[in-house]
Amino acid sequence: MKNRILKDRIAGKLMLSVTVFSVLLVFLMVLGLYLRSKPILSIKPLSELILTSSWHPLKGEFGFLPFIMGTLWVTGVAIAIAIPLSLLTSIYLAEYAHKNIREVIRPLIDVLAGIPSVVYGIWGILVIVPLIKNYIAPLFNRFSTGYSILAGGIVLAIMVFPIIIHVSVEIFNTVPHEIKEASLSLGATKWQTVKHVIVRKAMPGIIAAMVLGLSRAFGETMAVLMVVGNVAKVPSSVLDPAYPLPALIANNYGEMLSIPLYDSALLLASLVLLLMVLFFNIISQIILIRVERTIQ
Repeated sequence: MKNRILKDRIAGKLMLSVTVFSVLLVFLMVLGLYLRSKPILSIKPLSELILTSSWHPLKGEFGFLPFIMGTLWVTGVAIAIAIPLSLLTSIYLAEYAHKNIREVIRPLIDVLAGIPSVVYGIWGILVIVPLIKNYIAPLFNRFSTGYSILAGGIVLAIMVFPIIIHVSVEIFNTVPHEIKEASLSLGATKWQTVKHVIVRKAMPGIIAAMVLGLSRAFGETMAVLMVVGNVAKVPSSVLDPAYPLPALIANNYGEMLSIPLYDSALLLASLVLLLMVLFFNIISQIILIRVERTIQ
């Protein structure tokens, strides 16, 4: 009996230690990036680095604004495309689709999650970029090479689809069947039940799925790098090229690091990207808590 209690306590302490270590990893990453970014932060104020647009490493000018805005634009377009399409697909699979259709579609969606990002990038170059250049941009009387925020957003949205759809379908399936039957028995239509009962009940889980998709979108590098244009300029339209932070880091880290402060500047870009992801995750958690309180 004593041995069982001792083993239980040891297991509890071990799991607590692993949990604490997992949480500390985030703080250790932030601390490590900050320490490596100190050389440039000791010379230039953070406000100047974040709010200026001039990026000329050879001149010692490191303005991160074009890269921050490029990240926000591409991620925003991707989420704006992915969320409604993923949510509607999830509702169809969970509530409307025949069992045979679900058995065919869900594995295909899972396959999308396993495709390497470089394949998405090549597909974007061969399909999305010409589509934007030859058809979409002329509709707005704009010239575009096709390598643009819109191209990056479309490719990124497709990469985010499987995450949001898979999690959302599982959340919809956890809604008690009795609640659905009660709504239908009161005269509500199928769509009214989905809209006012199922989606409302599943909203915390849907928000969690969106957060996972947002986190993936922020950090994706290769596919976006291949189609977004990589021009260090603050964009003003979705048809403009951009240069997100992940692409900046992937393109330049390991090269030209003999330039003073370049290494520190790229690590500061990593720190800014990490803090952006943490910020949006915290905001999402606050929204999630308020939604749960409203539902209760």
